Amino acid sequence: MASLTATFCSSSVGKKLMNIYSLCCCSEGEIGLASSSNGCKSAAVEQKGKDVETERAEQERRLKTWMSKIRHKIVVLSGKGGVGKSTVTANLGTALASRDRGARVGVLDADITGPSIPKMLGVRGQKLDVGLPGVFPVIGPLDMRIVSMDFLLPSDETPVIWRGPLKSMAIKQFLADVVWGDLDFLLVDLPPGTGDEALTIMQSIPNIGGVVIVTIPSEVSQVVVKKAVTFTRQLGAPVLGIVENMSGFVCPKCGGETSIFKTGGGQKIAEELGVRFLGRIPLDPRICEDSDDGTPFILRHRDSPAATAFIEIVEKINGLVESAPTKKP
Repeated sequence: MASLTATFCSSSVGKKLMNIYSLCCCSEGEIGLASSSNGCKSAAVEQKGKDVETERAEQERRLKTWMSKIRHKIVVLSGKGGVGKSTVTANLGTALASRDRGARVGVLDADITGPSIPKMLGVRGQKLDVGLPGVFPVIGPLDMRIVSMDFLLPSDETPVIWRGPLKSMAIKQFLADVVWGDLDFLLVDLPPGTGDEALTIMQSIPNIGGVVIVTIPSEVSQVVVKKAVTFTRQLGAPVLGIVENMSGFVCPKCGGETSIFKTGGGQKIAEELGVRFLGRIPLDPRICEDSDDGTPFILRHRDSPAATAFIEIVEKINGLVESAPTKKP
């Protein structure tokens, strides 16, 4: 952990993103202890506390400014791991940015400890740049703007061993200090569960356009994913609907379909909880191959059943967010 934090904070991007790390290290306990010692130390800690509040207020201002330039903020969430959230995010973003639609799209990989969006979109090994306005995203296929912790890691073997508060702070700074610019859509790819990262995103982004919840058909996934629906509702964000991923296997040679993980689990959750069912995406081995190659599946196999499913889901999402009442910033 110390090695990663030192490497991260010593980089130009790290210095920009982590400029309040040292300020946040001052806990309430430290303040109480300092105030009981000499007056000079107490005054220094008091000033440190004021600096923290000033920086937090400034960060909030920057966050609201950048987010106000983005028309639709969409979160991709699931209570369960291994359901293909990142695959769905990468391909939905590609479908939105494709020539047919031509939307300006950004993707925030909010999985701090297991980032995979850069690999799927073919931008691994690139780095974030820093300028006077802030940190600039990496430009991916179809001019998608991409931000991920993966761009800040020194090697593939480097783990991010951070507790929740530090992960939450990094996410907030990805939102506040990155020059996202004018976008039609910002897609946020969250890690599994409803913990620190999900809570930070949901509470930090103003006027979230909606949440797309991803599941696979199995009952094991259904049980956990229901919690994600409740989580979203409790935080007051609109549930755009449920996507059933890995729903049947489509043979790329003959086109025949087999239900490997069953089918219908996503639609069942939608009916039970009273939310929309956005569609089902069949298994296709080429999705895995294209993700490993760093090429969005729907660009290479646009006429496949799975690509058609992605595009149809995007049409539904676009219709929902465009027809939603406009909220004041």
